[in-house]
Order: sequence, then C-alpha cells, then structure tokens
Amino acid sequence: MSFSSFVPTAKLLMGPGPSNVHPDVLKASARATIGHLDPEFIGLMDEIKSLLRLAFQTENPLTFPVSAPGSAGMETCFVNLVEPGDKVVVCINGVFGGRQKENIERAGGIPIIVEDPWGRAVSPDKVHSVLKENPDAKLLSFVHAETSTGALSDAKTLCEIAKEFDVMTLADCVTSLGGVELDVDGWGLDAVYSGTQKCLSCPPGLSPISFSPRAVDHVMSRKHKVQSWFLDLSLVIDYWQGEGARSYHHTAPINSMYGIHEALLHLSQEGLKSAWKRHLDNHKRLREGLEGMGFEYLVPEGERLPQLNSVIFPTRVKDEAGLRKKLLLEDKIEVGAGLGTLAGKIWRIGLMGYTSHPDNVDYCLGAIKKHLD
Repeated sequence: MSFSSFVPTAKLLMGPGPSNVHPDVLKASARATIGHLDPEFIGLMDEIKSLLRLAFQTENPLTFPVSAPGSAGMETCFVNLVEPGDKVVVCINGVFGGRQKENIERAGGIPIIVEDPWGRAVSPDKVHSVLKENPDAKLLSFVHAETSTGALSDAKTLCEIAKEFDVMTLADCVTSLGGVELDVDGWGLDAVYSGTQKCLSCPPGLSPISFSPRAVDHVMSRKHKVQSWFLDLSLVIDYWQGEGARSYHHTAPINSMYGIHEALLHLSQEGLKSAWKRHLDNHKRLREGLEGMGFEYLVPEGERLPQLNSVIFPTRVKDEAGLRKKLLLEDKIEVGAGLGTLAGKIWRIGLMGYTSHPDNVDYCLGAIKKHLD
C-alpha cells in the first residue's frame, strides 16, 4: 500500500457549513508557526479579542475563540453557567435547541422546554408564559439562527423578556455571527457562542464566545466545580484575560488563530452592516431563482435566515438525494440535506461568508435548472 499527499477537489460549498474559506485566510493559516506563549502570539491574541468584540458588538472583556469547534463553544457556555439543580428554560425549534437541552441535562440542570415547530422562530409569547410559571429559572437559552431549519429568532425580544424576569440569556449564534444583525451588548445577551466555518469564511475548528460581566461573576462564584477541566473558564481566563501576559493552560491551535484573525480583519474592513446586506441581497437573488423553478421556502418570510435557505423541492423531483449527488459530482456544488424530521423533505442551501456572492448564486441556480429540465 502506498500513500501520497491529499489534494481535495475544489468545490462550491453551499450547504449548512463549512462555507468556502477566503483565500487570504488560507494563506494566513499557512504562515510560520510560533510558540503559543511567544510575545508575538500574545499580541495576536489581544487583537483577536478586539476584533471579536467588534463582530459580536460587545465590550465584554471575556471574548475569545475556544480552541475547538462550535459544539465545544456550546458546551463551554452550559458547563460554566449551569450547576446541578439549576432550572433552565430552553427553546427547541430544531436540532440545535435539542442539543442545548442535552447539555443542560449533562451539566445536572433541569430543562424547562419551550417547543416550537421546526421551521418557525421561537415564540416570545410562549417564552414569557414559561418564565412566568417558573420564577426560579436561572437561565434562558435559545438558538438565534437554527441551522437545521433556517429559522431566525428575535433575540432582542427574547432578551427583553428575560430581563423582565431577571434571568441570564444564552444564545447559539453559530450561523448568525457575521451574516445577520447580532448586538450582544445592545440586546443584553449574557453568553453567546459561534463557529468559524459559517459567515466568517474561516476553516472549522474554533468557537468564538463572549460572556457578560454578570455571567463571569457567576462562573467565579460557582458552588460546584465545572465538570470539564478543559472548558472551565475560571482556568481559561488566566490564559486569555489581561493584556500582554498569559499563563499556560493549553497549547492553542496557533495557525488556526492566524486564520480567524485574517477572517475578522476582512469582516471589519467590509463592515458589519455591509456584510449583513450582502448576505440578504444574495438570499433574495437565490430566492427569486428557486421560486421560479418551483421551490418553496420552509420558513415564513420575516423569520428566514438569509444565509441558510431551507427549501422544499418541486413535486417533479422524485430523487432529491440523487439530484444532490449530481450537483456534487458533476457541478462540484455541495448543498445540504434535511436533518431529523426534515430528512428527505428539504434542502439547506448556504450562502455564508465568502460563498455569499452573486456569481455563486447564479452558478448554483444554473446547475439546478440543468438537472431539472
């Protein structure tokens, strides 16, 4: 048996993630590796924190990328904020709300479920009722942008409700960061987590998080040890906190940090509002073309996530998996299948980050039309 270097075939990634990586980010990731406690790298860490604060729209000092993918960012938030016996109101309107529930249970918390149909935003009225019925709840958790369905929930309103009942808020922003409005401080979010492989045009492997001072106070005054050593923020803080000095916690993925720094530079140069508009404009372009071919949207207008389009294929499509395979093998376009109860019923077409460009929209539409005709 012989082996050789792996060279993947370039593809247009229009699924639920990862998205295509910006060439400048790939180049940055290939730069010379230095030590993770090198003064140069410590300076880079400080810049990454500042750039992430801009992206999240926050002044939270504890804002940094966890050295693992978005699922680890989710777990970081839950294992640090949930202690055994804590009541957590968790909103489930897709796969990733269900994962939040799983995290709550594994941390010893008691999940109080607010359930909405897959393909719909979280209902603020239901959240209000459940919080009113559970005055001892400590935390409200929800998915801002549900990647399994393409539903976008009203995080601002949900935070206002949480404030009324004096509970902390925790939001999954994996698919929303960089693609739609996200205002951590303005909305009053206490903890958020995201991922690099969606609208940041970066390879997967890091999970940006941000904790409010109130959330940090809770972490530092816990009665029980955090169940994960690696994700215990009371330990990680000493590695990321402070300007110019760090204590050893783990060896950071150095070259991945080069990548997220470059990606965040691009986002800051484009401007948040311009990035949000670009994603929305390309969504409209895609929607017009898909609807012209008989596709229908799963999510009602006003609750749709522009960068993740969940569509029901026309009745003349008898083999959706076969059509997706043709797109992948013949046209080198990846689109996503449905998850869970939506498997075999929808496609999830991503327009995230570097992928979100009118040329890519037109190429995808042309390929789909070719196979339908």
